[in-house]
Amino acid sequence: MHTIAAADFEKLVQVEQPRVAPGGDRVAFVRRVPDDEESYSATVYLVPTGGGEPRRFTVEDGVDSEPRFSPSGDRLAFVSTRGAGDDPPQLWVLPTGGGEGRQVTAVTGGVSDIAWSPDGERIAFVQQATATDREAGHDIDAGGEESTPPDPRVVDRTVYRSMQEYFDGRRSHVYVADLADDSVRRLTDGDTDFSAPTWSNGTTLYYTASAGDPDPDDSLVYEILAHDLETDSARTVHTTTGWGQQLTATADDRVAFSFTDPDQSTLRQTELKVLDVDADTVTHPTAGLDRTVGYDSVPQWGPAEHRLFFTTPDEGATALWSVPWDSSDPTRVRRRDWTSIDGAHVGEEMVAVVESEWDHPGDLFVTTHSGTERRRLTRINADYLDDRAVPKPEELRYEPGDGGGTAADELQGWLLTPPAFDPDEQYPLVVEIHGGPHAMWTTSGTMWHEFQTLAARGYVVFWSNPRGSAGYGEAFLSAIERDWGAVTAGDVLAGVETATDREYVDENQVFVTGGSFGGFATAWLVGQTDRFEAAVSQRGVYDLTGFYGSTDAAYRLVEGDFDTTPWEEPGFLWAQSPAGHAHEVDTPTLLIHSDDDYRTPASTAELYHRILRKHDVETRLVRYPNEGHELSRSGQPGHIVDRIERLTRWFDGYSEYHDAPPALERDPGAGLTADQDDTGGNDEPDTAESR
Repeated sequence: MHTIAAADFEKLVQVEQPRVAPGGDRVAFVRRVPDDEESYSATVYLVPTGGGEPRRFTVEDGVDSEPRFSPSGDRLAFVSTRGAGDDPPQLWVLPTGGGEGRQVTAVTGGVSDIAWSPDGERIAFVQQATATDREAGHDIDAGGEESTPPDPRVVDRTVYRSMQEYFDGRRSHVYVADLADDSVRRLTDGDTDFSAPTWSNGTTLYYTASAGDPDPDDSLVYEILAHDLETDSARTVHTTTGWGQQLTATADDRVAFSFTDPDQSTLRQTELKVLDVDADTVTHPTAGLDRTVGYDSVPQWGPAEHRLFFTTPDEGATALWSVPWDSSDPTRVRRRDWTSIDGAHVGEEMVAVVESEWDHPGDLFVTTHSGTERRRLTRINADYLDDRAVPKPEELRYEPGDGGGTAADELQGWLLTPPAFDPDEQYPLVVEIHGGPHAMWTTSGTMWHEFQTLAARGYVVFWSNPRGSAGYGEAFLSAIERDWGAVTAGDVLAGVETATDREYVDENQVFVTGGSFGGFATAWLVGQTDRFEAAVSQRGVYDLTGFYGSTDAAYRLVEGDFDTTPWEEPGFLWAQSPAGHAHEVDTPTLLIHSDDDYRTPASTAELYHRILRKHDVETRLVRYPNEGHELSRSGQPGHIVDRIERLTRWFDGYSEYHDAPPALERDPGAGLTADQDDTGGNDEPDTAESR
């Protein structure tokens, strides 16, 4: 029996984007797997719901996404980069009974958010295109023309880039492709963003428009518009506020939409409301539910278009809920302790869900609309897992720390021991801290591989959901208002003390790491305590003022969570920043960042790293080219492996349980798969170090 290693990431298959076929006889999903050190292949598969093995449906060429059955089930639309290299993804349609697929679009700005019309004759989609491309018609037919980045780049927007890319004048607009002749028609125009197309009937398409005045970038206000395709006219039917701008409509013009209170919006939970367009009334189905709708959770109508289905984080698990549109009495359809739901689709006869659990990183399941039955359709990583030791975590419940903030009765965390665990031996402890800050961890999801890899290296791994996490109610989520550092640190340290109460955990050998907000918390902790032997801070926020000025729309975290701005309370924000305490750090600290991370730009990591160097802290800054904020989840496979190996190598060098010198004393590539392979694959990360 083998243990799990960092390099095993390249062997793991991910299951994504389930879609139930009309009639319920099969489910489409995307099978995503590393192709090489730099890229992935993603292919549409079909699996019968009555039993049987999945079969490949689209050719293995490029990256496929968004599989969508036509209303009759005779065709499957999907988005693909097939045969196009780095060109924008296009819309394809493939007969489900066999035959050749055809490329419907050849547009300059790519295709996303596809939606079939009820009659199966048209497909709505969203495309990002510049005014120049729209004027030239390249958003209708690129004609082989490619958009080129501006030189120089002139910025006239408050938010001009996001995650890993610059907008460069592009705006999101809504289009409709007519499958009779593959013609494309743009429905929207202008210097604003439109999104979330959803059909009510064959002639009306609903979508959203960013609408804040005077600056939509600086507002959560959005409009819901109804577009009559026969008259080519659009009217605003409702104005609201929220993140994500998710819509779904019924045939009789009821539109479910997401809503977030704009007052300190980052501390508020996202809810669902329903607009009855004809009656001009709004109901609030989630009014009685103290949970936030998942950011990526698109509400879906059930078969009779009476109940809405959606997912939320829910006390260390993901729950699938349903609720009547005209009441506020939601019920859990599906929830298993510690389990993540990473995608769901409501079909006529069943609901398909992608679930990941402590013993596997994700498979496809189906359940009834009431959740009374559950059936597993895939074991996508069975060959790999059958030969791997996968230990089961233990749940911990413990009292919050003394860092202030709103009180909570207890906190939830988990402890994972090594595969060859012996309770009579002692082990070092690695503490992992999640990002967000308003996220939530389970025992699975995107962290499954990293947790198991650390355990296989001989560490006990502890992770938790400290106050500020989603999934425990709005009071819990907002408990870190104006204090990210002390409240989180108190809760994390309370968990550490609970873990080290176990005799098999060496209380003197404790390490800490986290990414994004977890990077903030890691850097904050080592500036406040010497409790940790070594730290790895990843993609963190180190200076709140620098973050406010350089991030994308996430600057609202400062305005919402801290209820201030840099010009109102500059001293307060500096005191609340890890960089403001970096001169107190003694803990050896590795910093990991991405060069193209526009959510938590590298500038604040550079500041923190320089302060550490000026104070002779053992430190190293590792920067990954061509990566953004999603490095740990969807970065280049070679970079994901390298990141985990550098993390474990840093801890090993300060662990009394590992016969390894500190990373700063080793050859640069020692112990790293990329160095051993010598394949010249992924771009090497840049490093800067000090002793």
